Amino acid sequence: MSVRRLRVGVAGATGAVGAELLRLLVEREFPLDGPPRLLASARSVGTMLPCAAGPVPVEELHDEALRGLDLVFFSCGGERSRRFAEVARDGGAVVVDNSSAFRMDDAVPLVIPEINPEAVDGHRGIVAVPNCTTIVFLMAVAPLHRAAGLERAVVSSYQAASGAGAAALREYEGQIRAAAAGKPLRAEVLPRVLLGNVVPHVDRFLPDGSTKEERKLVEETRKILGDPGIGVAATCVRVPVARAHAVSAALELRDPLTPERAREILAATPGVVVVDGGDPPDYPTPLDVSGRCEVAVGRIREDASRPGGLLLWAVGDQLLKGAAWNALQIAELMIRRERL
Repeated sequence: MSVRRLRVGVAGATGAVGAELLRLLVEREFPLDGPPRLLASARSVGTMLPCAAGPVPVEELHDEALRGLDLVFFSCGGERSRRFAEVARDGGAVVVDNSSAFRMDDAVPLVIPEINPEAVDGHRGIVAVPNCTTIVFLMAVAPLHRAAGLERAVVSSYQAASGAGAAALREYEGQIRAAAAGKPLRAEVLPRVLLGNVVPHVDRFLPDGSTKEERKLVEETRKILGDPGIGVAATCVRVPVARAHAVSAALELRDPLTPERAREILAATPGVVVVDGGDPPDYPTPLDVSGRCEVAVGRIREDASRPGGLLLWAVGDQLLKGAAWNALQIAELMIRRERL
């Protein structure tokens, strides 16, 4: 089957996710019709970014810049997605959006290609990428849900600085340099100093005492799995790690599932690697998965406090599977299913 070449735009091209997406477009030999149109704020106009055929200048993101495109990746935050994504769609492009702007819109599919690929078939011009923590969690849990029925999950996240954006990552790296030089540590982007610390505050607080990040994990899990009755209790925490997120989860399943069977199911799941067991026992860490597109799962064991319960640990690169790679997978999926 011949694949038509696409005129592609990347909104948020100068950010951390945009940089990973540009690299993946080259590595995957995505069917581009000419250099991608790189879009960002006015202060980045003229910046040259590497693309397949050589450096390409950044243009300002505005209505006219979105015309004439077939596909636009948005990685520039919810406010800009709400302002510009529908402009791109109404101009004839399909939008893959990495922000939270459209995730809970009933008319917008929320897609992890390994889990709910069929959801793209009903898109109306915009497809949403889930929150990065939700992706890492569900890559490990959705296959077990299909096999045994997830009733409730208690989840704690360990989220990297990069999840708060390029400025937060720079701040964390600056704290490392300041500590080495014996200088005071300062927090201006993140709510507290991250170096040598863990901060149970990701996104803004809501009236019920939870955070918006925790609410995303609950609501997106239910939407992707298609079951509003699943119970999810989440605590999201920022940790001093550069770019990979981790989650620990206690699962209550409808049908009993042994750790051995859970390992078999996950080992057969595309995009998942099982790193578990052995002597001495092995397990995945953020450093192990940084720069990789797979989600690694380990520490799979029975929950002694609840008969039939399972405990597990999952780790994934926040910038790749948590954002850029999942977005590009969605585009490739739509091409295969003739929805783009």
